[in-house]
Amino acid sequence: MRKLLNTLYVTNPDIYLTKDGENIVAKFEQKEVMRIPAINLEGIVCFNRMGASPYLMEMCAKHHIGMCFLTPEGYFLARVVGEVNGNVLLRRTQYRVADDKEKSLALSRIFIAGKILNSRKILDRFRRDHSNLIKDEGNFAKVVSLIDTDRKNALQAVSFDELRGLEGDAANAYFSLFGKMITTGDEAFSFHGRNRRPPKDRVNCMLSFTYTLLAHEVQSALDTVGLDPYVGFMHTDRPGRASLALDMMEELRGFLADRLVLSLINRRQVSANDFVSNSEDSILMNDSCKKTIISAWQKRKKETLKHPYLNETVPVGLLPYIQAMLMARCLRGDLDNYPVFIIQ
Repeated sequence: MRKLLNTLYVTNPDIYLTKDGENIVAKFEQKEVMRIPAINLEGIVCFNRMGASPYLMEMCAKHHIGMCFLTPEGYFLARVVGEVNGNVLLRRTQYRVADDKEKSLALSRIFIAGKILNSRKILDRFRRDHSNLIKDEGNFAKVVSLIDTDRKNALQAVSFDELRGLEGDAANAYFSLFGKMITTGDEAFSFHGRNRRPPKDRVNCMLSFTYTLLAHEVQSALDTVGLDPYVGFMHTDRPGRASLALDMMEELRGFLADRLVLSLINRRQVSANDFVSNSEDSILMNDSCKKTIISAWQKRKKETLKHPYLNETVPVGLLPYIQAMLMARCLRGDLDNYPVFIIQ
């Protein structure tokens, strides 16, 4: 089993990263503010404008430390990786499956059905723990039933268009109730549906940010097991888009991202003052808010759970790697089907 290491998140836009020996050094206004041995890291995510030295990138590539560059707002710019892991036979199998519409659709059904089921489980848990806060139980139950119907239909979808339609219907239904799971009563965190690129409210801003963190984790995991993150089964090929990472993060969105956002808001660990509006009618997080989310994200990764398929207790942070490993085993024919992660 892979060892869970740390990921370095650089949120200050004016930090510059360089190397000194086998250490990663962060500098602010040419003064060293932090030093970390490379051996302690498995990834670096940069939201900084200053970037990093070519020598640091070379070291990260050699040590298989995934390095991802994003804008301060969280939009993907570039990714630095080293030599491809795994063997060519696995990737050739992946490409053949991706070119086979029936096999790709079969895997895509599993991804989406798993995503929908996990969404329903989040709603079920809220209804069980906070039934007194649900003002319209009839409507809540109706929406949950609709989501479950979409899940069942997704498993029988005969085309990608039908599957995407069911995914969209289930997502709209789920997010129609998402705001009801925010229990603070703070109007600053009112939620009326998903929006993005750019997000127009604080909740959507947090969701987009955590989805970005999750995408990096899944892409790094796929690189580690030798799969090509850019060749997916449901998300179509597009230059620069990690389609397989987007496919495989679907099942993990609810458990790793949505629940974290709800927890941060409901525990009042973020406030309205952590966000600013800009001229484009969108909301941005300040550095303090990013650090709060990243700190909670890192803490969550160190928690443990019993994996439903492996039946072993594992750190939460290893879930992307475990699912990537199971996908590789599925493609190699070691498993009859891909065991999607389901919230227990």
